[in-house]
Amino acid sequence: MIVHPELRRAAARARRPLLAATFLQGAVTLTHLAQAALLALALADLAHGDTGRLPWLLAAVLAVVAGRAGLAVWQRSTATRAGARVRVALRDELLAHLGRLGPAHLTTARAGAVRTTLVEGVEGVDAYVSRYLPQLLVTLAVPPLVLAALAVVEPRALLGLVPALLLALAGPRAWDRLLAARGKEHWDTYEGLGADYLEALQGMPDLRAAGAVGRTRARLEERSAALHRATVAKLRVSLVDTGITDLAIQGGTAAAALLACWSAVTGSTTATGTYLVLLLASECFRPVRDLAREWHAGYLGASAADGLAALRTTEPAVPDTGTAPAHWHAPPGLRFDNVRFTYDGAPAPALDGVSFTAQAGRTTAIVGPSGAGKSTLLALLLRHHDPQEGRITLDGRPTTEYALDSLRQGIAVVSQETYLFHATIADNLRLARPDATDDDLIRAARVAGVHDEIAALPDGYATVLGERGATLSGGQRQRLALARALLADAPVLVLDEATSAVDERREADILRELLNAASGRTVLVVAHRLAAVRHADRIVVLDQGRVDAVGEHPDLAEAGGVYTRLVEAGHAHRGERAA
Repeated sequence: MIVHPELRRAAARARRPLLAATFLQGAVTLTHLAQAALLALALADLAHGDTGRLPWLLAAVLAVVAGRAGLAVWQRSTATRAGARVRVALRDELLAHLGRLGPAHLTTARAGAVRTTLVEGVEGVDAYVSRYLPQLLVTLAVPPLVLAALAVVEPRALLGLVPALLLALAGPRAWDRLLAARGKEHWDTYEGLGADYLEALQGMPDLRAAGAVGRTRARLEERSAALHRATVAKLRVSLVDTGITDLAIQGGTAAAALLACWSAVTGSTTATGTYLVLLLASECFRPVRDLAREWHAGYLGASAADGLAALRTTEPAVPDTGTAPAHWHAPPGLRFDNVRFTYDGAPAPALDGVSFTAQAGRTTAIVGPSGAGKSTLLALLLRHHDPQEGRITLDGRPTTEYALDSLRQGIAVVSQETYLFHATIADNLRLARPDATDDDLIRAARVAGVHDEIAALPDGYATVLGERGATLSGGQRQRLALARALLADAPVLVLDEATSAVDERREADILRELLNAASGRTVLVVAHRLAAVRHADRIVVLDQGRVDAVGEHPDLAEAGGVYTRLVEAGHAHRGERAA
């Protein structure tokens, strides 16, 4: 019966409608008590052979029933509205927090597990808050009132009702710790299965290509069986709770009925009092029965509470303590100053004393063999992580002094892993700038070299893309991402293998158009193919987390070292393809 702090916090988001739903639920319960009292009077009159006021009593019962129906509808709509408010607010908060956590969080957390928490977990909280909590308050308030009324009518009835009521409410609490453990086990298994299924769906082409579909199906069946076992284990404990509650309710009602009959036989109470005891004894336990029902409805929310709290309280990899806006009047210069960064558990630093300058309004290329530290460098620039030593400055100011959202909005990124949403091409492009006109979209798409292909589609820019842009080729997805980055009109443009899925001849044309369109911006180009960077104003060569050389293409190609080996490797690769 103890409410998890995370669930109390969620309920506080809709305090007024939840209180209204609770009062309405209380009013519904009071109509049951009023109906019981009216029926007791009617039965007592019948027992005495007095039918004079019977029609009025029966009409009052019908009026109470009709009023209860209206109150129940009102209560359900109020509770639904309160639950929806809690659900939307909680989900918005969690999504906003995920945005603050950034990609660094999803490198360790499984996307399917996060999805399960955001969807099923939040839905469970809705049922718990909107159904269980109002009933809990009613259950704590109404039975004592009924007991007080019965104490006036027939005090001896309390001898059966009070112990039974205490057992019904307090008995199941002996199993709370075990139920909580079973609930956590069930939720962890449920979350893991959701993550496995999402991963299998997303990786189905690779599983099919590797002939691993059967093995994956067997693993999912095993995880499903584990979820079944966890569910059954939870239900066993829950059924013990239900059994204790039902035993107390039935025993208490029977004991009260026997005491009422004894009182009637001995003549210690009137016929009206006897019927009141019989009917109100049952109504005393109605809130307890309803509470047990609503507990099962909201149990998923109680199980998910720990997961929701863990997600909400996860600390971002970097603190958002900066306040300066990243609104530069001119393209900012970028400086890496003796930057050192090591991933947790890594034996060696990913970047070790990296220093270089990307001049304002110019194009700087970052090249190097795989594992040289290029991706880490960009992650530090976007503050997915902060360096352990050294600093990064934009426009002469450390990146840590900028407000995080503002900093990231000032840097447009096109990565090799392009994500397109199940929406129209125009909607995907307007993610970067919602107010962009159709002419803006066409202009950006022309520069990115994808306009003609869009125009050839049956619906043009209104064409709905498949999930993750699956209906497009890899090159088309990358060029759409380039167009989206151009629409963002950010002062800093980062191209991270942004044309890797485009053939080299087309890549050169796209980059030439792109760099012309990006004039007046500070551009960072990260690429493996050197044809994509040979025309950069400056090239920074990384090797094993250190700066090996800085210069222009002709000088670096003749100087020997890492860059020369990369050039020679590129020539050899093209020769092999030609052969």
